[in-house]
Amino acid sequence: MALHVRGVLLPDDEVRDLWLVGDRVTFEPVPGAETVADGGFVLPGLVDAHCHIGIARGGAPITSLDQARALARTDRDAGVLAIRDAGSPFPYPELDDEADLPRLLRAGRHVAPPKRYLRNIGVEVGAAEVAATVAEQAAAGNGWVKLVGDWIDRGVGDLAPAWDADTMSAAVAAAHAAGVRAAVHTFSESAVEIMVRAGVDSVEHGTGLSLDLIDLMARQGTALIPTMINIRTFGHIADQARAKFPGYADHMLALRDRFPEVVRAAYEAGVPIYVGTDAGGGIDHGLAAEEMLLLHEQAGMSRMDVLAAASWRAREWLGLPGLVEGGLADLAIYPDDPRRDLRLVREPARIVLRGRVIR
Repeated sequence: MALHVRGVLLPDDEVRDLWLVGDRVTFEPVPGAETVADGGFVLPGLVDAHCHIGIARGGAPITSLDQARALARTDRDAGVLAIRDAGSPFPYPELDDEADLPRLLRAGRHVAPPKRYLRNIGVEVGAAEVAATVAEQAAAGNGWVKLVGDWIDRGVGDLAPAWDADTMSAAVAAAHAAGVRAAVHTFSESAVEIMVRAGVDSVEHGTGLSLDLIDLMARQGTALIPTMINIRTFGHIADQARAKFPGYADHMLALRDRFPEVVRAAYEAGVPIYVGTDAGGGIDHGLAAEEMLLLHEQAGMSRMDVLAAASWRAREWLGLPGLVEGGLADLAIYPDDPRRDLRLVREPARIVLRGRVIR
């Protein structure tokens, strides 16, 4: 059955009537459609652009499709109707078109250096195997590859790049040759510089960004997914590491403390910024609204730009049409205007996914 929705459509800021026919939007009236919302503010479904439904709380890989479904539904019930899974140790291509789950854009497993990443999460390979492994993981995902650009090097006692610069640059080239985009985890100053200059498509976290690199990202259109909610955990990481690696602990705290200004600088420079929580492992699912609030309150993004970073702009970046003629029938409705108070995004009054009422 066709559905009818009437409300203030964002970002257009106009009262519009939408009809949802199957999985698509039309502005042409459909006789007999069921009205499921009349009033409120209509937003294209939110996106969590850095999420892991293949990793359980605590950091272990999930072991079943039902676990992945449960995590995805937690995000869905918070208004997140599309997820970019930035690396999963558990394959779940069967869920790509499941009717009651968010739309899934997936990387395969993380491509990581040997014995320098979270246990059992990534495919750990030496420099000689990186390009081939990237090609394999490109085929395992549906449009993305996830590279681990740095991690603690216990021999150095601090963060260090995962491989040499030539290997890391070749990894980005291998992803592009395979027809997918490359996302890179980076905390350190050195690794993020290598990867931005190599033309990586998105920087995840990016705590080590400099002003020069921010300007380069803006010119190149390189995306930043700050995961500010995750960077707040650096204090705990530092506490655990301090006894053995005091330099690393101090570095992590310094990166955490400067990060709001890094994100603010990226925003002011015009770097594309999208909302991502890094849910899975140490961060609970369903917290996209909290990340949105941090981007506004700590990094100075306007409410409208935060909404864009979580909704229509993020969907466009991921190739998901918004609430336009022929677009995808994914939307969340809020009783009051989230441009005035972002806290409202915590509680969508109505959720429609793939043309079906979820709430």
